Parts: sequence; C-alpha cells; structure tokens
Amino acid sequence: MTLELLIILGVFAPLAGAAIAGLFGRRIGNVASQAVTTGLLFFSCAVAWIVFSQHTWGGLAAFTIELLPFINVGDFQSTWSIRIDALSAVMLIVVTTVSSLVHLYSWGYMSEDDSRPRFFAYLSLFTFAMLALVTAADFMQLFFGWEGVGLASYLLIGFWYKKPTASAAAIKAFVVNRVGDFGFALGIITVFWMFGTIQFAELFPLIAERAGTGWGFLGYQWSALDLAGVLLFVGAMGKSAQFFLHTWLPDAMEGPTPVSALIHAATMVTAGVYMVCLLSPIYEYAPTAAMLIAITGAITALFAATVGLAQNDIKRVIAYSTCSQLGYMFFAAGVGAYQAAMFHLFTHAFFKALLFLGAGSVIHGMHHEQDMRKMGGLMKLLPVTYAVMMIGTIAITGLGIPELKWGFAGFYSKDSVLESAFAAATSGHSPVGMFAFFIGLFAAGLTAYYSWRLVFMTFHNKPAWKDDHAAAHAHGHDDHAHDDHGHHGPLKPHESPWVMLVPLLVLSIGAIASGFVFYEFFVGDAEHDFWRGAIFSGPENHVIHDSHYVPQWVLWAPLVVSGLGTLIAVYVYVLKEGLGRRMAERGGPLHAFFFNKWFFDEIYDAVFVKGARALGDLFWKVGDVRIIDGLGPNGAAWASLKSAVRLSRIQSGYVYHYAFVMLLGVAGLLAFALTTWGG
Repeated sequence: MTLELLIILGVFAPLAGAAIAGLFGRRIGNVASQAVTTGLLFFSCAVAWIVFSQHTWGGLAAFTIELLPFINVGDFQSTWSIRIDALSAVMLIVVTTVSSLVHLYSWGYMSEDDSRPRFFAYLSLFTFAMLALVTAADFMQLFFGWEGVGLASYLLIGFWYKKPTASAAAIKAFVVNRVGDFGFALGIITVFWMFGTIQFAELFPLIAERAGTGWGFLGYQWSALDLAGVLLFVGAMGKSAQFFLHTWLPDAMEGPTPVSALIHAATMVTAGVYMVCLLSPIYEYAPTAAMLIAITGAITALFAATVGLAQNDIKRVIAYSTCSQLGYMFFAAGVGAYQAAMFHLFTHAFFKALLFLGAGSVIHGMHHEQDMRKMGGLMKLLPVTYAVMMIGTIAITGLGIPELKWGFAGFYSKDSVLESAFAAATSGHSPVGMFAFFIGLFAAGLTAYYSWRLVFMTFHNKPAWKDDHAAAHAHGHDDHAHDDHGHHGPLKPHESPWVMLVPLLVLSIGAIASGFVFYEFFVGDAEHDFWRGAIFSGPENHVIHDSHYVPQWVLWAPLVVSGLGTLIAVYVYVLKEGLGRRMAERGGPLHAFFFNKWFFDEIYDAVFVKGARALGDLFWKVGDVRIIDGLGPNGAAWASLKSAVRLSRIQSGYVYHYAFVMLLGVAGLLAFALTTWGG
C-alpha cells in the first residue's frame, strides 16, 4: 500500500466510523459502535504518526493529493485535496492522538449512557471535519472543515439535549461562532478579490508583490492585506475563543467531559492558531493585523487567567485555562514567532487533554459532582488520577530549570513564547512585543496559582463530601449520590476503571516529554529543516533566532513568577486551609468582577439581547403596526369604513330624494355646458 493511499484512508476513516455508528448504531449495538469508531480512529492515529515520523526523520517532502473537484464557478476553483507538509503533519498527530484516546476513555466515562452510538458518531464526525480542515489546500475546503467542526461542536455540547443548560450552551456556541465565521467568510472574499485565487499554492507566491495594494473606502486608503488579515482573524477569534468572542467556551462545559478534552482543549479551539500560522505569508505583510492579533492574544491570556482564579467548577477552571493558553499562542503568532505558537499548541494538546480527562476521572469518581468546594481529600482514594493531574499541573505551570533546560512540556513551549515576545520587542520587529511579554509573564503567575488551587481543593483539603454526606444523612436523605445519567451509586469516591486511566497515562508521557523531545525541531537549531517553508518568515523576521539570546533575567522570570503563584496557593489553600473560602465568602468588588467573568455575559445581554429585543419592538410596534399598518392596510380599511358609514346615510330609500339628486345632476351639467359653449 502506497503512502498516499494510506493517508487517504487515514483521513476518511473517521467519516466511515461516524456513518456506521450514526446510521446503524441501534442495529449493531453499543459495543460494536464503540469498537468500530475507536478502531478506525486508532488506525488514523497510526497513519498520522507514520506521516509525522517520515516528515521529521525521513525527509518526506511536502506534497498535495488532489482527490476530486469541489466547487468550480468561473475563476473560483476549489479541489478537495489532502495537503501534507510540516503544519498539517503536526496537526494530524494532535487531532488523531487526542481523539483516539478520547474515544477509548469514553468507553468508561459514557458506559452508563444509552446513546453511545450517537455520541461516538458525533466524535468521529468531528474528527473527520478537523482532518479536512488541517489538510485543506485552499480556503474553500478550510471553510468546509471550519463549519464542520462547528456543527459537530454544537451536537456534542448539546448531547444531553434534555438538559436546558446543555441546549442553551450549544446554541450560544453556535451563534457566537457564526459571528466569527461571518468575518472569516468576508476575509476569504477579500483574498479572492485581491488575488483571483483561493488555492494556497497559487496565493502565497503572489502576496509579496501585491503587499502595497490599497482599498479606497470613505475617503481613506486602507491596506487590503491588513483588511483581509483582520477579517480572517475575526474567524479565528470565534473558533479559538479570544477576547470578545470567548463567551461560548466556558458554557460549553455542559457537554460530556470527553467532549471538553477533545474539542475545547486540544483540537477545535486550536484551529484559529493553526490558520494564522498557515497564513503567515499574509500576516508577514500585514503588520496592523499582526499587531491586533498580538494585543488580542495578550489581553485574552490575562482576562481568562483572572477569571480562572475565582471559578469553583473544576471544568470551568480548566476551560478558562484553555482560553488563556490560546492567548499565549496568538500573541506568539502576532509578534512573528509562528513556530513558537505551533510548539505551544503541540505541547498544550497533551497536558490540557490530560487535565480535562483527569477532571473527568474526578467527576466520575465523585458521581458527577463538579464543584471543587464539595471535594477534597481525594489523593488516597484516586491515586492514579491524582498522579496524572499533578503531572498535568506541573506541565501547564511551566515549572523547569532554565539553566539546565530541564522541565515538563509546558516549560519549553511557554518559555519559548515569552522569550520570542521579548526578542520581537528588543529587535524592533513588533511594537507590542514587550506588552505581550509582561502580560504573559503576569498571566503565568496567575496560571500557577489557579492550577495549584484546583489540585489543593480537589485532592488535599479536608474532604467536604463527608460533610455533605453527614448532612444528608442527618436530614434523612438517601445515602446515594445521583449522577447526570439518572443512576445511583455509593457516595464514597472511587478510582476510575482502567479503560479511562490508560489514556491518562499515555497523555502523561506527552505532558512530560513532548517539550524536551521536539524542542529542537519546532524552535531550536533544527527548526528550518523541520518546517521547510510551511511557515513563512519575512526577511526582517529573526524572532525565533533572537529568542535564543535573551538576557538571563528573561529566562528566569517565568520560573520566579510561577513559583510565586505556587507559594501563594500553598499558603492560601494548604497552610491556611479555609482562607480561600473565607475570602470568597467575604466577596468584594474584585472577587465579584472575576467571579462574574468581567460581567461580559451581563453586558452582552444588555447590549445585544435586550438591545435586539428593543430594536425589534421598535420596528414592530412603531414601524410595522403604527406606520406601515396604520397608513397602509389598517389606514385604508379605516378610511373605507368611515366613508362608507357617511355615504350610507345618503341611501334613504325615498324616490323623491333620488329624483332631487338627479335634478341637481342635470342642473350641474346644463350649467357646465352653458359656461363652456354659451359664449
């Protein structure tokens, strides 16, 4: 079997699994549906690792497999293709590795759900859409995959559709992403207007020579490339939950936990970062758009980190952590360090999927309890889950020794992002590099604090679930907890089955070693040989090279702030256990601000929801009812009625009244005739 045929089978295998489980799941049963979809995903994963290893160590050159015509309308030509280069090879292993492990994990997590064929069909459909996105050779297929993962996300978030909160969260995610996708579509239209093609291979060589193209509007001359770059980034903001379009991501935690790990940690939300890095030839010649990306990413990193400090739902804490880490990736891409952005995307997939699935193991062991205030003391009861959550926490906080270049995955990638931002500023490549560096540094301290807060509240503190059990028993309540699936189980927490723990152990390896193993390839001395033109850096962009020569204090600063955040968390939640709860109960404006997510939901509700309703009422009650209906149908009917009432009085029924009117008519005609012809 040739490599090309193997790749085609690997890309379409999840679609086949989705079709089998979705169409025939009830007939073949739960186990068969799980086995088919999971088996095909592991096949895709094996193909992805073969392609990645061939590219990384075997010298595989970039190539494109053209399958069939997609859309051909005049000059608008799109072909369904599979593009294999460094970027798609990285994304292939990220998507398929996490997805296959999530499929396996779901065997245990969803074991009590009656709709498993539907769930596994949705998972596989999402994976296929994501593979179509990352292997696209033109904007049309990219947009198809973009919308496909949006559809699958809607289906998976609202999987438990009988829960009103799940249905509302799915609709919210769908609507917010449509806002971003509108900008994305306008960006694609702008690119086609400028260059007459949407094929990446044809488009990228044309960008440098047309970089000065202007666009006249409202008496001003705008940079057409900056316009296209900003519009395309609006799409990335929606998909990757960046500031202003982030509100859907935390609510998406209403879906099953495996969904959170697959879509909202490792794959779909990174599509925006991947797209910006793929379009590096555009952003290298669109400095205003690149600066906007860096600023938005930095603000998102800070915003999400502050909100994560005050959340009590274990999944929401990790969701805001995802939002914050995506901000790191975007400001790295915005300052020109696309390689560092992809490196952090790569390592983040492992430790964030590990944290989400670890949280799912905690929720499963706690009978679907998600409030950390009702946990505590789980270290000995869930030892394997505790161990992997510790690994994930160390990885995300980026603890490591700069002098020795030793640490877990997050240490290598996060520090590379921060060093690149500093280098971009000092070299003059990006005017906002220093802003992004210090914001990212501060957010790193906050990340350490809320990450260890999660560990301490969940595993170390006094077991709050014992108090809840005692209170329930004292009030004569049932001694069993009730989970989301409607089943009863013993209140005492328990470790998850091995079908859930094995994926956690595999992801732990990635969280530990992916940074150390792949550092040289992504951002080190071998990065030119690894990327081989898949990422374009302009002639003045030396950010990655300069990032290796930053001052010593820049190397040590992330460790210092992360260590400080960790020590504060130890003091508040271990040495002074209960202090955090008392601080939250005391409240205050700052806690309220963070706890209520900077009041974005309230502001959006007042401006957009109530504003749209008020505008609708204005058009309906004033414009439609009073003006259009009042002057139109209703007004004409009223005038007809009133005139008919008055005219009806003339119809008396007496002959002499009619004769008198006729006589008046004859007299009038005679007067008219005499006046006209009499002279």
